[in-house]
Amino acid sequence: MNLDWSHYFNAETFEKLLRIAIILVVGTIIISLLGVLMKKILPSKLSQQRKMIINRFVRYTAIVILFTVIISELNIDMTAIFGTAGVIGIVVGVASQTSIGNIVSGFFMVSEKPFEIGDQIRIGDKTGVVHSIDLLSIKIRTFDNLLLRIPNQTVISSEVINVTRFPIRRLDFEIGVAYKENLELVMQTLQEVAKRNPLCLDEPEPLIVFKGFGASSILVQFGVWFERTNYLKVKNSVFMEIKEAFEQKGIEIPFPHISVYTGEVTKPFPVEVKEKV
Repeated sequence: MNLDWSHYFNAETFEKLLRIAIILVVGTIIISLLGVLMKKILPSKLSQQRKMIINRFVRYTAIVILFTVIISELNIDMTAIFGTAGVIGIVVGVASQTSIGNIVSGFFMVSEKPFEIGDQIRIGDKTGVVHSIDLLSIKIRTFDNLLLRIPNQTVISSEVINVTRFPIRRLDFEIGVAYKENLELVMQTLQEVAKRNPLCLDEPEPLIVFKGFGASSILVQFGVWFERTNYLKVKNSVFMEIKEAFEQKGIEIPFPHISVYTGEVTKPFPVEVKEKV
């Protein structure tokens, strides 16, 4: 059987297909140029999150306009399409309640702005840098360079800690000192450590709190303030300087130990070890 292709493919059809192809190519180029243009004209003071939302709105709007133009060129009856889309929309809506919840949660999250792209956040036991804020989820890059996706609904119902929201923060060290040590000397030594370290801020002042009597030592909380970008440098340098300063002043950081007493105040229970002959 020979098909008469001329019935389906004539000059008018060829002209329509060529016109649609040109519209598609030109429209794609325009959408790409709009993305580049938006990056240049958006004010630099806008946060990355707001820039991303504006870029996506412009991009999606342009895609919808391009799709509408192509549909009009094809002379397709939109009534049937909208009717079918309505039925499909009901089915999809029933089957995707979780997705709808994530979308609604995303709008609340964007309006509340608990964090922005580039912030370091902690959600539960997960910590990382915000990589993107999308329609259904947020993505964070962990410190071992893994991409973690968390649904918006989970984020909005969880406790979120924004570690880098403020320009300065405090880093706490918990130190144990022997019971025999002079606590005034301990305080003075810790203050000197904070004063000598160039990364530690003078204001606010360092925090020194005697927290309690531990099993083998007196527990001391030592907190220093610093600029948030210097976290790792401060943690390592202050840690080493505390150990070095305590060694110079003869302040003991005891390891856990157990003493057995016979009832007297000072003398420990005598223990004698004999080797078998």
